Amino acid sequence: MTHAKPAAVPSPGQIQETVERLLSAATLPPIVQAGHPVLRQEAAAFDGQLSADQLDRLIALMRQVMHEAPGVGLAAPQLGIPLQVAVLEDHYDVDSEAAALRNREPLDFLAILNPRYTAVGTGRAAFYEGCLSLNGLQAVVSRPDTVLLDFQTPGGEARQQEFSGWQARIVQHETDHLNGILYVDRAQLRSLSSNAEYAAHWAEPGIARAREGLGFSDGPAGISLA
Repeated sequence: MTHAKPAAVPSPGQIQETVERLLSAATLPPIVQAGHPVLRQEAAAFDGQLSADQLDRLIALMRQVMHEAPGVGLAAPQLGIPLQVAVLEDHYDVDSEAAALRNREPLDFLAILNPRYTAVGTGRAAFYEGCLSLNGLQAVVSRPDTVLLDFQTPGGEARQQEFSGWQARIVQHETDHLNGILYVDRAQLRSLSSNAEYAAHWAEPGIARAREGLGFSDGPAGISLA
């Protein structure tokens, strides 16, 4: 399976026009769904295409869309903007057993630009994962359980931060979006379930019952890590 290739680089004017159209709309923009080409393109690196005010307003809009969905992350391409900007936040109450097994800790709001991650160590974790751009579906994805993220803040500061557990999963999922990668590219496709069937058969903190019932492994699948 091949990696996403960059599309024609949009001009700063084109990006500004797209962003301003979304910011001036009377309603929240819809989340782009799988099949739209923007989700399969490598987004343009942020290098000042937007003013500080435009960027701040875009980040605020993305945070609002993420909350309304609801979700724990959103990448600019999911709003049709081919730009390497993403927002992350996880303060949802979850079952204590599931939180412990998944190593799920609250994640304070974070906006990241031009992120890149690398695995730390060899540990991996496999759990069901969904996406706001593949509405109604979930599948098991094996990912590194700890990653080091290099990114820029909206203010232009270069930062490096380590994430583990569910936070690492969120970081990887959203960074993948900026490189034209969807979680199904890395998933055990035999595990693919509608939300209704997942709730009826496989809803538990781990994946043991689903692995046995659907006949899949929990090792890495799909393309190599970015």
